[in-house]
Amino acid sequence: MSRILISAALAAIVAVPTVRAQTTNRQAPANAPTAANAQAAADQAPINDALFAQAAAASGMSEVAVGEIGERKATDPQLKEFSQRVVADHGKMNQELMDLAARKGIALPAQIDPRGQFAIHSLGGESTDTFDRCYAKAQMAIHLEAVGVFEAEAKRGQDPELKALAAKALPKIKEHLNMLKPIAKKYEEERQGQLEGGAQGATRSETETPER
Repeated sequence: MSRILISAALAAIVAVPTVRAQTTNRQAPANAPTAANAQAAADQAPINDALFAQAAAASGMSEVAVGEIGERKATDPQLKEFSQRVVADHGKMNQELMDLAARKGIALPAQIDPRGQFAIHSLGGESTDTFDRCYAKAQMAIHLEAVGVFEAEAKRGQDPELKALAAKALPKIKEHLNMLKPIAKKYEEERQGQLEGGAQGATRSETETPER
């Protein structure tokens, strides 16, 4: 399956001089910014509540749409149960967010964003043999992103009601993620075993001496 796009993680890159002798006797000013300070400042920066609401709405719509594909196509009973849970829970979360955003005059996206559409398109084309593994992997990516979005708002949101909504939804999203992790791990281990088995078989074929 084509790789499903996921959100990029923020990283602080620190340039380290390659010549140690040049820095031996130099000391940074006491008030010089460091990577740790920069990250700490970013972690404390307030969240734009309207952007959170829009990101959460886009994520929630994708969750439901992808979960509905899982309900239809998954053959693993655990994935079926997971999909049903996701569709039900995120349907309620989406409605709560829509109601709150409407009261606050925050415009939410009316349709699934391109990343969600791509996930739906990709999963819709998977065969029965590969669907469960690809679906589990896609749901892992979606839920990891959702946890990050809701955690940020729950910790650093400015609007009390939106912050409370995020804090209320976060345990449920983490519950989905914890439910999914062992399933996704199982399929990745199976896939790795298949790849290693195929590589070993190819090596044996190359080293075998043909009979004359």
